[in-house]
Amino acid sequence: MTVPQLLLCLSLSMLCISSKPTEKKDRVHHEPQLSDKVHDDAQNFDYDHDAFLGADEAKTFDQLTPEESKERLGKIVGKIDEDKDGFITIEELKAWIKFAQKRWIYEDVERQWKGHDLNEDGLISWDEYKNATYGYIL
Repeated sequence: MTVPQLLLCLSLSMLCISSKPTEKKDRVHHEPQLSDKVHDDAQNFDYDHDAFLGADEAKTFDQLTPEESKERLGKIVGKIDEDKDGFITIEELKAWIKFAQKRWIYEDVERQWKGHDLNEDGLISWDEYKNATYGYIL
């Protein structure tokens, strides 16, 4: 091996050793957050309330007295307990949280639709969309 070849080989070796690894990409699909509130059980339970009840229902519960809140939660627990055995399993709780989140999404879509369907014909034209979204003026 000649000196230039040796220097080239040594340079390439040093380059490989000193180079930084490529940035690791996260290939995990993360579930969306159940609430936009901070999840810190040491401070408050707002995140859990939103996840369990849905954002709108959680706001309603915030306005109730402790007695009314307990009564309504008792009714909800009856709905969560799908097999009516008096206990709530993790799967039943997961199904309830998914149900509550989907319900909120569907209700929000309905509100948005009504806000954009200005002539209430069940269809949203481009002009209706521009007007509702951007305040389109001719």
